[in-house]
Amino acid sequence: MEEVVARLEELLFPSIANVAVLAVDMNDEAVRIEARSTEAGASCPDCGSWSRRIHSSYLRFPTDVPSAGRRVVLCLRVRRFACPVISCERRTFAEQMPGLTRRYSRRTERLRSVLAEVGLALAGRAGARMASVFGVSVSRSTVLRLVQALPDPQLPAPRVVGVDEYATRKGRNYGTVLVDVESRRPVDLLPDREASSLAAWLAKRPGVEVVCRDRAPFFAEGATTGAPQAVQVADRWHLWHNLSEAAERCVADHRGCLRVLAPDPAQPEPEPEKVEDPTGSPWPTGHRFADLKFPPGLGQRLLTLRG
Repeated sequence: MEEVVARLEELLFPSIANVAVLAVDMNDEAVRIEARSTEAGASCPDCGSWSRRIHSSYLRFPTDVPSAGRRVVLCLRVRRFACPVISCERRTFAEQMPGLTRRYSRRTERLRSVLAEVGLALAGRAGARMASVFGVSVSRSTVLRLVQALPDPQLPAPRVVGVDEYATRKGRNYGTVLVDVESRRPVDLLPDREASSLAAWLAKRPGVEVVCRDRAPFFAEGATTGAPQAVQVADRWHLWHNLSEAAERCVADHRGCLRVLAPDPAQPEPEPEKVEDPTGSPWPTGHRFADLKFPPGLGQRLLTLRG
């Protein structure tokens, strides 16, 4: 029996320590797993003091990742400990199982991570539909909330930063987007396009060597103040855009000169007039025997030969 319980613990909680499986109940719709913690005590979340004094216990039912299309529900016996420090404001606290539960959560950590990955790939509405396919009933708002709760990824400090503006409401509200030019990924979004905001952001990252920006004066001031060591360059898109605008203005200003220098188109040669045949013959002129021209004296010779 002990071997069966150990294999169940390894199968159900492969990466979670100090969890004992008491019983497993299965039916056509769900799998119910009774478990508890094997730790002798727990640490207070406020003062960090270790406590073994059990105050009370209660049952907790977090939802786990489905198994073979069945809903998996954990029945956890959670103990509440009394904090040994008298000056601590938290008199009692409930134990947590690292890697399995967290405070006020109705889902296990692995189910939360699965739903968060689905939300990152498909967003809210499509993510909720995909979750229902593998047996988890969740709303789109919950999927988005789990995505928002993820910690921000720790990105290395960029060496070449691209600075440009973006509009949350075109013509009224603008912000600043900062892009790592080498990896071509956005790094941060600033709520406005003020020079002071850009300067404060660059001052926290002394490793910036090149600032690629447009010709806006507030970006130039912010880059000069926040990163005086960086080289400021104009990006390729703005260079081509400014060049095309300058060429368009130049052509528009000298449009009259272009009309004077342009040569007049050559006059087409008049087509020869067609002379209609008064005889009404369908054959063109020159194909009839009467229209043939003979050399002088040929007719007399033909008559002589005939006679």
